[in-house]
Amino acid sequence: MAGVDWESLTEATSGAVGALVSNVVLYPLDTCKTKYQAEVRSHGRQKYRNLSDVLWEAISTRQVLSLYQGLGTKNLQSFISQFVYFYGYNYFKRLYLERSGAKSVGTKANLVVAAAAGACTAIVTQPLDTASSRMQTSSFGKSKGLCETLSEGSWSDAYDGLGVSLLLTSNPAIQYTVFDQLKQRIIKRQQSTQVAPATAKSSPQALSAFSAFMLGAISKSVATILTYPAIRCKVMIQASDSHDGSQKDEPSKPPKTIMGALHAIWRKEGIPGFYKGLQAQILKTVLSSALLLMVKEKISRCQK
Repeated sequence: MAGVDWESLTEATSGAVGALVSNVVLYPLDTCKTKYQAEVRSHGRQKYRNLSDVLWEAISTRQVLSLYQGLGTKNLQSFISQFVYFYGYNYFKRLYLERSGAKSVGTKANLVVAAAAGACTAIVTQPLDTASSRMQTSSFGKSKGLCETLSEGSWSDAYDGLGVSLLLTSNPAIQYTVFDQLKQRIIKRQQSTQVAPATAKSSPQALSAFSAFMLGAISKSVATILTYPAIRCKVMIQASDSHDGSQKDEPSKPPKTIMGALHAIWRKEGIPGFYKGLQAQILKTVLSSALLLMVKEKISRCQK
């Protein structure tokens, strides 16, 4: 009994279920976004001028179902990563409060806690993350299974982009710090409006679905804008070798390091290239995170 952190387990489970729901609903958008981000202009040519070109390619080639290629792997990766993240985040937060004797976690401490949980998550789920990115960026209708995708290279290849993933632990750190701080302010405001002191124990400890959705959208927008160049570099590093089918006369291997990705973007697309696909990324991640947190808050409320 003493060895099980039930509160962290509850938070982890609700977060993982929320991630699963949002991932299934938004997966076609995620596939279009990932293929668009992975392409780098070459000799002034590019296959996808905008996000809708990816969708049109799937429709015109009668490969609409390929928009779901890699869904199983992505679901597995999302479920595990969110479970590990929420469990680690809540465990480290409770540990900090117990050791420090503080009543709440400050902004700086919250960033450290979130980053530690994110680092643990990245290390555990990196092979699944790499595999799902390769499946999504492969040509429509030619995606391979999880085992076959991972077996194409060495185990070190399965950890392509790990350095960027560790760097991007700042993304959920920023997101959940902003979300938690705004959530606490709303809850305190709700508690202050309680007329009878005797009802203090029944004060709402979870946000409404709408409030969670809005706070999730705001917090993820802030995190995405600040970290987007690294996000695009990660997609390029993990992309399938065959993602750029339009340039058959120029076989192009994806860069394997963040410096290589940054150099390729700078040389071929200039400064605007660092933010290519930002609108699609914000749309997808904001909707995904908002849905995730909305479902998570709903489950948390039902369990109280």
